[in-house]
Amino acid sequence: MDNDFPLNEEEIDGYVKIDRYNPEKVARIAAHYADILELLGEDPTRQGLLKTPERVAKALQYLTHGYDLNAADILRGAMFEEEYSQMVVVKDIEVYSLCEHHMLPFFGKAHVAYIPNGHIVGLSKIPRVVDIFARRLQVQERMTNEIRDCIQETLNPIGVAVVIECKHLCMCMRGVQKQNSVTTTSAFTGEFAHERTRNEFLRLITASLS
Repeated sequence: MDNDFPLNEEEIDGYVKIDRYNPEKVARIAAHYADILELLGEDPTRQGLLKTPERVAKALQYLTHGYDLNAADILRGAMFEEEYSQMVVVKDIEVYSLCEHHMLPFFGKAHVAYIPNGHIVGLSKIPRVVDIFARRLQVQERMTNEIRDCIQETLNPIGVAVVIECKHLCMCMRGVQKQNSVTTTSAFTGEFAHERTRNEFLRLITASLS
């Protein structure tokens, strides 16, 4: 883990606020982006673009800071013994990630459930795990499996369910240009392999409390 990426962290409800960036990385990435702007036919010295390479460098460090974090450690830091054995569902978790094929954003929602097996975890840590894997260059299919496997291997629950629904700008802005397409991926372990349990989970994530 590259401990000098964030240089300063403030944890608020399980999320890390990044205030400072590695200056060496900013300078190196920014130099490349100045060249890219010129290759695209722009003038990187004009007023509107003078600070763009630096801004992009900082944005990329933030959007990929999941490489510097260990999702299993986040879960282990908030595990509690509890004899609760019903389904725990955290739904509508916002997802923002970058497609590894074109480095364009994809975004949407994740729905995660697990059935405890003697241990529960602080509820804010489930969205935190989702965010850690999303803040990397990703494909949605792998990210879905990574979230499932991390929770299963760390908490050892009776089962884990993950469903992710995202729009991909690599489809909306280029290529087939299908603006309204949504990609859904799912991954299940244990008890969620059974149709009855899986259907209960799917009913819960589509239900409205209002």
